[in-house]
Amino acid sequence: MKVISMAATGAAEVLRFHEAADSRPGPGQILVDVSAAGVNFMDIGTRRGMIARPLPLVPGVEGAGRIAAVGEGVTELQVGQRVAWVFAWGSYASKVVMPATSAVPLPDDIDDKLAASLMMQGLTASHFATDFYPVQKGDVALVHAAAGGLGQILSQIVKLRGGTVIGRVSSEAKVAAAKAAGADHVIVDADGDFSAHVLALTEGEGVNVVYDGSGPATFDGSLASLRRAGTLCWYGPVLGGPGGLDIMSLPRSVKIGYAVFSDHIHTSQLLRERTQRLFDWIRQGKLVIAPATEFPLADAAVAHEAMESRATTGKLLLIP
Repeated sequence: MKVISMAATGAAEVLRFHEAADSRPGPGQILVDVSAAGVNFMDIGTRRGMIARPLPLVPGVEGAGRIAAVGEGVTELQVGQRVAWVFAWGSYASKVVMPATSAVPLPDDIDDKLAASLMMQGLTASHFATDFYPVQKGDVALVHAAAGGLGQILSQIVKLRGGTVIGRVSSEAKVAAAKAAGADHVIVDADGDFSAHVLALTEGEGVNVVYDGSGPATFDGSLASLRRAGTLCWYGPVLGGPGGLDIMSLPRSVKIGYAVFSDHIHTSQLLRERTQRLFDWIRQGKLVIAPATEFPLADAAVAHEAMESRATTGKLLLIP
């Protein structure tokens, strides 16, 4: 089988494309022929060594494909069935072995590339807007990186729950994508100087919630953008945290939390329920996933560099 592997951490050049021996599923596992693998900032964090994993490894945790073999004890999934997954390590490959509990059966009307574009970012966005801070009708949300894959989905979920979206993007080239995903207002800012614009758009009140995965550079601005008792949803370990906080220095009775995917999806039943809700929203036209930017599996390093450059919008996929 074809794989991308890394024997050391570092720049994108550590990603190596090569042939490897085929794997077989063990008890409770399935072997899947990968048709599309998602590229995520988590993968970049793994490559840089910010997310500790034993080396050497095949990175990637998300994708979609068709089951080629099932291991002992697997009865709920069958050979030939299409599935999607998230948090199954080794997804940058033409074949991947994973626990059967990590896989979600795909209905006929959800194709593989759509599913691979949806799993990580869609489930994360639904966690943020329906669980961590359940958006209510009339709420105003500030969404950072609103033109990215996660930002576009998050903006749509905020809108379908009756909220208003202020999107922040890093360049004028990304404004159209943010607006197409439902942002009511778009702020162009690459330096963390956005809070005055947010306050002007909210008549000085600030927003109910900020969704911020942009790292330490935006933390102070996000805090300043909140209204009284507002909530800062902080996520994304790759760019790091804001450093030490004195809780008594927090202004306006705001609330700050670090949103973690596994706290939202901690059982296989929840994984399938939350994924089914995303599929239903797509069928109902409430959620639209923009076409992904595709790279051959062999060009995983190129995909990483493109994501790190912040020049891309939407989802990036690797196609074996």
